[in-house]
Amino acid sequence: MSRKTSRSLAWLLAVVLFGAAGLSMAATKTYQVTGPVLEVSGDMIAVQKGKDRWEIARDASTKVTGDLKVGAKVTIEYRMTATSVDVKAEKAAATKAKKK
Repeated sequence: MSRKTSRSLAWLLAVVLFGAAGLSMAATKTYQVTGPVLEVSGDMIAVQKGKDRWEIARDASTKVTGDLKVGAKVTIEYRMTATSVDVKAEKAAATKAKKK
């Protein structure tokens, strides 16, 4: 195998591996909620689910099919996304630090 062929295969392998990693990150679990629309704004849709009011955020990339208005029955597909993470120190570590 020539050096050029080896290098090409290495690049191809890298592209495939990074592509697969990107797909696994994009494959975040999706959820659905169905019910009548209570309120619609540019950045939110509120839906009645049983006795609860569900407010789902939306933006310019949200795909809407049909006439979205109050009273319409809709099914919303959404993903949960963390906006911040606050990691707390473990109690055992905190106790050891206090003893010193």
